[in-house]
Amino acid sequence: MSNIPVTVDRAGLWDAEALSDVAAATFPLACPPHATPDDIEIFITEVLSGERFGEYLTDPTRVVLKAVTNGDIVGYAMLHYGDPADPEVAKAVDLRPVVEISKMYVLPGHHGAGVSKALMNAALERAREDGVAGVWLGVNQENVRAQRFYLKHGFERVGTKTFPVGSQLHHDFVMRLVF
Repeated sequence: MSNIPVTVDRAGLWDAEALSDVAAATFPLACPPHATPDDIEIFITEVLSGERFGEYLTDPTRVVLKAVTNGDIVGYAMLHYGDPADPEVAKAVDLRPVVEISKMYVLPGHHGAGVSKALMNAALERAREDGVAGVWLGVNQENVRAQRFYLKHGFERVGTKTFPVGSQLHHDFVMRLVF
């Protein structure tokens, strides 16, 4: 797919359901093959519902960016400001202040079209404007495509963490980018 016009802007409360729909369509694609459909569904219901996005969109420690093409939300990124809650992540990500890119997903029909790059550039620009020392994220250890994308944008692996999905614990690499 060739590059198509994409606009990245801050999402509003009115976008909660559309963001939830994108999240439900994209989250399973980032999961490792051993993730069960039931556990994925539990995660989507508990973490990626329209109601939860409403909470994220009104949380002063979060910024949700939406990628829009042809009037439709085709991807999003969520920035979470504050120190990492996990002690192991806090040790690996020794920057302060720091922001987590806690979610970044693009609908599969828009992979390779410049949407991910536009979202990442907007997320990094926002974080820089807000004066943080750097950003970090977790990426599943089996999601090689996403890891390549983050490495290409200057991130480096600095640790590991576990990530609960339903009743399973998944293993993520912690990656950071210092400004």
